[in-house]
Amino acid sequence: MDERVREHAAVLVDWSARVEAGDDVVLSVGPDAHELAVAVAEELGTRGANLLATYSSGEITRAYLRAHDGDFDANPTHELALLEHADVYLSLGGGRNTSATADVPGEQRRAYNDARREIREARLGTRWVSTVHPTRSLAQQADMAYEEYRGFAYDAILRDWESLAEEMAQLKTLLDDGSEVRLVSAGTDLTMDIDGRTAVNSAASVAYDSHNLPSGEVFTAPVATEGTVTFDVPMTLRGESVRNVRLEFAEGEVVDYDADQGAAVIGDILETDDGARRFGELGIGMNRGIDRYTDNILFDEKMGDTVHLALGRAYDACLPEGESGNESAIHVDLITDVSEESRLEIDGTVVQRNGTFRFESGFDG
Repeated sequence: MDERVREHAAVLVDWSARVEAGDDVVLSVGPDAHELAVAVAEELGTRGANLLATYSSGEITRAYLRAHDGDFDANPTHELALLEHADVYLSLGGGRNTSATADVPGEQRRAYNDARREIREARLGTRWVSTVHPTRSLAQQADMAYEEYRGFAYDAILRDWESLAEEMAQLKTLLDDGSEVRLVSAGTDLTMDIDGRTAVNSAASVAYDSHNLPSGEVFTAPVATEGTVTFDVPMTLRGESVRNVRLEFAEGEVVDYDADQGAAVIGDILETDDGARRFGELGIGMNRGIDRYTDNILFDEKMGDTVHLALGRAYDACLPEGESGNESAIHVDLITDVSEESRLEIDGTVVQRNGTFRFESGFDG
């Protein structure tokens, strides 16, 4: 086994999920993530955790959803009970076909998601972490050779997370102290209210309210969004290519949308529920170990020189005590490149220009 696989497993179990002896762990394993699953299982055994492994496949999901009549039972008890009693949920992505569910009708997806709200809440109530094992299908999607992609993935995953957390804390402080964010770039002039919100220093650990490995972003939950935004980073949503998405906001919600490619997918996402027309997340990428787009949101949204905004659900960690944020069955991230002709302002002060933060060398205020 490549030693980097073992390092990945150790970071996931120790730094990210903070697994302890006696923890009940659900391990969801993608079809081609077997090697990482073996390494994770060994780490869990060493720590005296209780392991239950499950199999997660896009092909299985496709077969089930296409065959079902669409009248899904709400929150099946057997699955809900599993997650309600779990301490930790680890998702190891690694499918054989990144577009496996592309031909599942949108209304079928919505019905399935709506019927699983309590299950989703139970999973989010665990110390959950999502990661991926670098696979040939992901390398192909990223337009990279397999060995090249493995090197790229481990450069992003095997970071000095404590040092990166210290660096990102500077941006967290600026967001925590701010009331309004303005993002300006080509095709974008957007303002968002962040007053009273708490930014998350997403340093790839549940100790930081961070649930992705790799991570490397600072995010918060905006409200009262106004203006227009263009998302120019190509990506695949629900198995379909999406290019140059344009959204117009008024009184906090999308009032118009378009895209050079994949407009129908965006429309389908917006029709999920009322919350799908509002942003639940403003995220700012700070992981300089990610240096190219790969058409994988887990990596691309963390890349330095990017800002992403998510339609749908807001994360509780960003909200004031007792306040409910934007609620939705979805959380769909869209990314814009801010490396050129752009600025990010907090209360009128430029904190990032052309991808460089004011606390980094080379910042041009």
